[in-house]
Amino acid sequence: MRASRLMSLVLLLQGRGGMTAAELAKELEVSERTVHRDVLALAEAGVPVYADRGRGGGYRLLDGYRTRLTGLDRAEAEALFLSGVPAALREMGLEEVAATARLKAAAALSPALRDAPAVAAQRFHLDAPGWYGGGDPPPEALAPLARAVWNDRRVSAVYKGKVRTLEPYGLVLKAGAWYLTARLGTRFLIFRVHRFGAVSVLAEPFDREPSFDLAAFWAERSAEFTRSLLRDVVTLRLSERGVRMLRHIADPAALDDALASLQPDGTVRLAVESVPVAYSQVLRFGPEAEVLDPPELRELIADAAARMSALYRPSDSPSTDLDRP
Repeated sequence: MRASRLMSLVLLLQGRGGMTAAELAKELEVSERTVHRDVLALAEAGVPVYADRGRGGGYRLLDGYRTRLTGLDRAEAEALFLSGVPAALREMGLEEVAATARLKAAAALSPALRDAPAVAAQRFHLDAPGWYGGGDPPPEALAPLARAVWNDRRVSAVYKGKVRTLEPYGLVLKAGAWYLTARLGTRFLIFRVHRFGAVSVLAEPFDREPSFDLAAFWAERSAEFTRSLLRDVVTLRLSERGVRMLRHIADPAALDDALASLQPDGTVRLAVESVPVAYSQVLRFGPEAEVLDPPELRELIADAAARMSALYRPSDSPSTDLDRP
C-alpha cells in the first residue's frame, strides 16, 4: 500500500509541478506527517524531491526529472476507460486502479497539457444512476463478478436459489441497477446482480467469442424486453396537438407502430403495458385525446374527467341533484 502511495506522490508532483504538504495529504488521504515521512523516504531512495521554503512553497521535483513509472499496465489501461463513471468504479472495486491510471496519464502529458484533465472534469460529468436511487449499497456479488469479467473466469453462483456455472461476459449499469450478461451453456442471458447469492470465482478460464458485442447485445435484449411488456392496445382519437404530444407520451418502443397506424381523422392504435398504465398516459393528453377502445379505459377516463370538472366548478354555479342532501 505504501509503495503505491509513494508512486502516486511522485506522479502528483510530476504532473502539477509542486504541491504543499496539505494539498498532498488531501489528495493521498493521509496526514501531513505521513506526507513528510514519505518525502524523506523518496529522497533516501534517490528521487530528487526537495522542499521550497517560504510563502507559496511546498514540495517539488528537480527540474527536468521524469519518472519512468508512467507506463500503464493492462488493468490500469482498462480501468482508465471507465474513469468517467466513478460510482461504477467504486462499486466494482476498481477505484484505486483507475486513480493510479489517471495519475500516470496526467504525468505523461506535456506541461502545456497538464491542466487538460481538470478542465474537462469541470465541464463534463456522467451521472449514470437514476434520480431516486436511494443510495443503496452495491450488491455483494458485484465485486467478485467484476473480477471474473475482467479476468475471463467462470463463476459458480447461486441465482434465485439455484447454483449455476456461468461464463460472465460483461456488466451493465442501467439506471442505478447492475446487470450481468453471461453465457449459460450455449445461450447468452441477462441476470440482475442483486438477485445473486454466493458467488465463487473459479480458477478455470473461458474463451470469449470474438464477435460478441456487449453494447449491441444489451441494446437488442433491452428492446425485446420493452416490447414484451406492451401486451395491450388502445385506440385513441387525437387532435392535431394530441398528435404532436404523442411522441412525448407514448412508450418509445410503441411510438413507431403508433405513428404508422395514424389515420387522417387522428385515430391511432397505441401499444401499452396495461389498462392502468394506459390510464396514466391518456390523462397526460388532457382534452387532446378521446378513448375509443377499450370500453374499460373509456369509462375510467370519463370518470376522471367528471371528477376533475367537479373540482374546478365555479363556487357560484347552480346546484345539481348531486349537490343536494
